[in-house]
Amino acid sequence: MVNRGWRSWGPPVLLILPSLILIGVFVYGLIGVNFNTSLTDQHHRIGGDVAYVGFDNYRTLFQDDTFVYSLKNLLKYTGAFLVGTLVMGFLWAWLLEKGVKGEGFFRAVYLFPMAVSFIASGVVWRWLLNNAEGDRAGGLNRLFDQVGLGFLQNQWWTDPNWGVVAIALPAVWQLSGYVMALFLAGFRGIPDELREAARVDGASEWQLYRHVIFPQLSPVALSAIVIVGHMSLKVFDLIMAIAGQTNYTTQVPAIQMWVEFTRGDYARSAAIGTILLVIVAFLIIPYLVYTYRQERLTR
Repeated sequence: MVNRGWRSWGPPVLLILPSLILIGVFVYGLIGVNFNTSLTDQHHRIGGDVAYVGFDNYRTLFQDDTFVYSLKNLLKYTGAFLVGTLVMGFLWAWLLEKGVKGEGFFRAVYLFPMAVSFIASGVVWRWLLNNAEGDRAGGLNRLFDQVGLGFLQNQWWTDPNWGVVAIALPAVWQLSGYVMALFLAGFRGIPDELREAARVDGASEWQLYRHVIFPQLSPVALSAIVIVGHMSLKVFDLIMAIAGQTNYTTQVPAIQMWVEFTRGDYARSAAIGTILLVIVAFLIIPYLVYTYRQERLTR
C-alpha cells in the first residue's frame, strides 16, 4: 500500500520540489528577511549590533509628510492608469470586434508598445513631456506652440498637481494593448446565439450590451483591473526614466524605498517594501479567493 501510494503521488512531488524550494527560499524566505529588517534600527548602520524596535519604523513612516505624499501620488497614478487602460483597451477591442479591414495589422500596432521596456519608453516620453527652452523643447509643448495652443505648454512631470498623472500617460499607451487583447478575447468568447436571441426578443443595441455583453465581460474586466492595478502599485522604472529619483512631485513609495536604500537606511527601506506588499495583497488576495470560488462552482 505504501509503495502504491508513493508511486501515485511521489513522482509529481519530486517534479515540483525544486520549484517549491526555490520559491520558498527566494520569495517567501526573502519576504521574511525583509520584514525582519523592517523591525530593526538599521539606519545608516554598516556593522555592529542590531536592535529590534518593533513597528517604530512604520509609525515613523506614516508620520512622514513625504511618505504620505508619495502614497497620495500612488493613488493618483493608479487611478489614472486604471481608467486610461480600461477605457482605451475596451474601445480598441470594441472597434476590432465590430470588424475592420486589416484587423491583424491594427492588433499588432496596439500590442507593439508592450514589447518596449518602461525604461526605453520613459526616455522618449521624458523628451515629449519636457518644456526645455530652445531646440531641446519637449515634443508636446513644441506641437502646442506650432498649432497656436501655447497656453497648454507645461513641464508636465514637474507640475505639483498633475506631475504623476502625466507620467501615467506613457503607461496607458504601453498597457492599453494588453487590456485590448483581454477584452477582445472576451468579446470573441460570447456565443453568437446569445446575441441573436436578444435581438429576436426585441432588444436594442444598448440593451444587448447592457444585459448580455457587459455581464459576460465582467470577469475579463475584473482580471484587467487586478493585473493593471498591481502593476501600477509597483511602478518604479517608468518614473525613474522620466523624472528621476529627486523629483518630489512624482515621488511614489517605490522611489522612496530606493532612495532610502541608497542612503543606507535599510530598515526604513524594508518597511516601505513591506507596506507595498500589503497594499498589493489587498488587491490580489480577494481576487484569488473569488476566482477559487468561481472555479469550485463550475465544477
